[in-house]
Amino acid sequence: CTSPARTDRARHVAPSTRGYLQDSLSAPSFTMGKVIMVTGGTGLVGSAIREVIEAENNADEKWVYLSSKDGDLTDPADTAKIFDKYQPTHVIHLAAQVGGLFANMKHKVQFWRNNVAMNDNIFQECHKRGVEKLVSCLSTCIFPDKTTFPIDETMIHNGPPHFSNEGYAYAKRMVDVQNRMYKSQYGCNFTAVIPTNIFGKHDNFHLEDSHVIPGLIHRGTNCLKEGKDFEIWGSGTPLRQFIYSVDLAKLMIWTLRSYEEADPIILSVGEEDEISISDVAYAVAKAIGMPKEQVKFDTSKADGQFKKTANNAKLRKYLPDFKFTPFEEAMETTVKWFMENYDVPGAVRGAVPKA
Repeated sequence: CTSPARTDRARHVAPSTRGYLQDSLSAPSFTMGKVIMVTGGTGLVGSAIREVIEAENNADEKWVYLSSKDGDLTDPADTAKIFDKYQPTHVIHLAAQVGGLFANMKHKVQFWRNNVAMNDNIFQECHKRGVEKLVSCLSTCIFPDKTTFPIDETMIHNGPPHFSNEGYAYAKRMVDVQNRMYKSQYGCNFTAVIPTNIFGKHDNFHLEDSHVIPGLIHRGTNCLKEGKDFEIWGSGTPLRQFIYSVDLAKLMIWTLRSYEEADPIILSVGEEDEISISDVAYAVAKAIGMPKEQVKFDTSKADGQFKKTANNAKLRKYLPDFKFTPFEEAMETTVKWFMENYDVPGAVRGAVPKA
């Protein structure tokens, strides 16, 4: 950005990324003295980023992972203090107010105001301090409720989102608008990624307020312990694209280092890797050691939307050779972590450890 606060800081210009190989994803492209601050750094994606970065062991980068204990990002003064303390040169912005269907419907104003305030504070501090790169994280739920599939990055603003989460969705849509405005007016290198359904270690495994895979893992292990059938609501036929958190972490780090567009980029497996909910349930059963015959489907329950396919052609243009972790391998790793840490106090969100 053009900023009087740091006129001495050089803009980082990434090399061409066409044909960028997977082996190069972990190769540092920064100069010495980079400080990368990750908001929401202790959650699902932030923990995966930490895992990837620690494996790199790159002494030229200092990574800072924030949690809510570091301050209130909806408060301008708190946000400024955090930036004063860590002096980041780059920011990955993962923090957000999120919630399930009921919370989104009941508290639309709060979801709008808190996310807009948080995002605005991050954008302003990054601009004022000449932060070299800001990468924010969006969601496929911000796309229009009535749309054609597959969706791509150009379709975000083509119609209203689903009414149930409009507060959150419109707040997140504004991040895309802000990225373009800050680039146009100030030359800021701000952008956003749009992942599909994320799963992995450090997810929220709450039985009633989690996404599909962590919820199935938790319910499946309970059914296994109790000797009950593993009942899945619906026919299991809907298809979804799932991305393993470590794969997403690698791609977000690549985005930070090498992706130079203000326009967002969808980070997802391809349409050919869509998987049915029934196959997800069977993968969970296999990973926890449950016989396939114990998985049952309650077809009296609604299935929901059949497909929500996202197009990853833009990602493949940049990274044609990136290899995603095979789904069953990622599932086995996630389940193993969940089962090993379930009774460790505070380790698994949503766990109910033995007294």
